[in-house]
Amino acid sequence: MRFIYEAQLSPTLTIIGDNYKYLIKVRRFQIDDIINVTNFQKLYSYKITNITKKEVILSQIEELEITQKLIPFHIGWCKIDVKNIEKVLPSLNEIGVTKITFIDCDRSQRNFKIKMDRIEKILINSNQQCGRVSLMEIDFCESLDKFLEDNPEAKVCDFGGDKICEYFETAVVGCEGGFSDRERELFTNIIAFDTPLILRSESAVVSVASKVLL
Repeated sequence: MRFIYEAQLSPTLTIIGDNYKYLIKVRRFQIDDIINVTNFQKLYSYKITNITKKEVILSQIEELEITQKLIPFHIGWCKIDVKNIEKVLPSLNEIGVTKITFIDCDRSQRNFKIKMDRIEKILINSNQQCGRVSLMEIDFCESLDKFLEDNPEAKVCDFGGDKICEYFETAVVGCEGGFSDRERELFTNIIAFDTPLILRSESAVVSVASKVLL
């Protein structure tokens, strides 16, 4: 981990819970060791001043400059099983996707409910592991029609499109079962992968992010 996350930063911090377990039980930090702490707005270095059986006391040393800048990349992802979203979300975060909008498209199963508290926890843990200092933006959209209206430059991943060979800012990935005929009539910018195989939604979303950003 490059740092730990704490929602509230102050000159003195008391660390408990999972962060305490990680620092003391896993990493074996000791008194006077230096730790970086962020709230994804500012980043500070702290020194460990005391360790008890349940908490670590940190004293702020200095503010650190955040120089990390990510290339903007927005994915409109038609909703799939939440369990599959949660499995692939850390990979998208590590690749550098800056925003995901979950779309209720024609073939999305409406009973899938995305819990923002779980999504935020996954993203925070991923940030701590990969060193990302900005939190991915998450949004929701009522239909693919509305998403394309709001993002007319978006390129849709579907069959028969152009190969991905240059940067673009917004992509749309369908759910399991693909897009409906009605939705396909809305498409003006279509991209495709150079493969004869059919990708699952999770594979497609990671593939398009990797091709554009890495």
